[in-house]
Parts: sequence; C-alpha cells; structure tokens
Amino acid sequence: MADTDFDAAHTITDEASLRALYPATHTMAALKCLDHIDRHAADFIARSPFLCIGTQTAEGRADVSPRGDPAGFVRLLDARTLAIPDRPGNNRLDTLANIAANPVVGLLFLVPGFDETLRINGRARLVTDPALLDSLAVDGRAPRLAIVVRVDEVFLHCAKALRRSRLWDPAQHRDRAEMPSLMAMLTDQTAGAPADEGTLKKLDADLEEAYRRSLY
Repeated sequence: MADTDFDAAHTITDEASLRALYPATHTMAALKCLDHIDRHAADFIARSPFLCIGTQTAEGRADVSPRGDPAGFVRLLDARTLAIPDRPGNNRLDTLANIAANPVVGLLFLVPGFDETLRINGRARLVTDPALLDSLAVDGRAPRLAIVVRVDEVFLHCAKALRRSRLWDPAQHRDRAEMPSLMAMLTDQTAGAPADEGTLKKLDADLEEAYRRSLY
C-alpha cells in the first residue's frame, strides 16, 4: 500500500510552525508538571487497574502496550520510583526488549469512572530482585521481572478525551459480536483464510482456557 501524500504546504515540520497554529497554553497547564509522585498522583495510581506503557526501540520505532491487574498493582517504591509487575503474555517481549535498548518510557494511567488520566514519563529498568518480585505476587505467583520506572515528569491530564469518547458510558458499549473473535481474526491474518467452524470453536475454547490458566 502506497503512503498517502500531502502537499508540503499543508504539512507541519517544525515546532515553531506547530505552535503558531494553536493558542498559547494556560498557566496551570504549564505549571502542573511535577518531578515526583505527590499524594494526588499516588492516590490516582492506587485506584488504577490499567495503564498503557509507551516505549521505543534504539532506532526510535514506537510501541504502546496495555498492562492491567487489580487496582493498585503498580507499587510506589518512593516518591520518584514505581514498579510495574510483568505478568505472563504472548512472549513477544516488545516492551521489555525496547526498554533494554532504550530506557525512555511514557505511562498513561486510567481509573474506571474517572474522566481524568495520569501521565508519567521517565526511564525504566528491568529488575529481577526476588524481594521486589515476591511483593508483587498474585495468588502466590510472582512475576518473572518488574519494570521499575524512575520518574522524570508527572501530571494529571484533563477529561476532554474521555468525555468526547464517552468511554465509561454503558450506552456506548458495543456488542462484541459485531466483529469476529480474536482467534478468527488472527487465523484470517496469519493463514490468509478463515478457519472452519469446528476448528474456530476449538481455538476460541483453547484461548479461554489459556486465559483461565495463565493470567498469573
């Protein structure tokens, strides 16, 4: 597929041109960025069961990955350090390999029912300290490692995006049956053709069993 092209006259390529397109930010938005986790950020993190972590390869290729657990799963080690358990996944290890090559990360925390979000930027390490991992165990199962982030920037983000999207509004929830199952889509993408009904039912059942057995 060819890249969609645009006239250079309609493409922003420098920060000065970008800022000329928008009004100046207001004072509170400029001042709200902290270099540590204050009590409000700590309270937000304690209520959050879900975050997205943005990472980059050494060459700057970007990736964003979700992380989820019971609320408060991210452990605050001190006012500038937090630990995220790495639970079992598909073993692509995109996030972890990126951190090994390039420690810069961005975190976005969500709390169900809150329209505001919390953003944290910092530098991450991959840590296998047994005491830390044991403190992050669920159902007696400790993670293989933890992503430990040294905080550079912390700030609360306003509600506009979640209010526009009506993310928490049950009236906006879509019927999952509108699209094929995950295994149906992956089979189509990887095999080039949909699986037959019997095979697909087994694949869906196997995935649900894997979820049951390997969340932790």
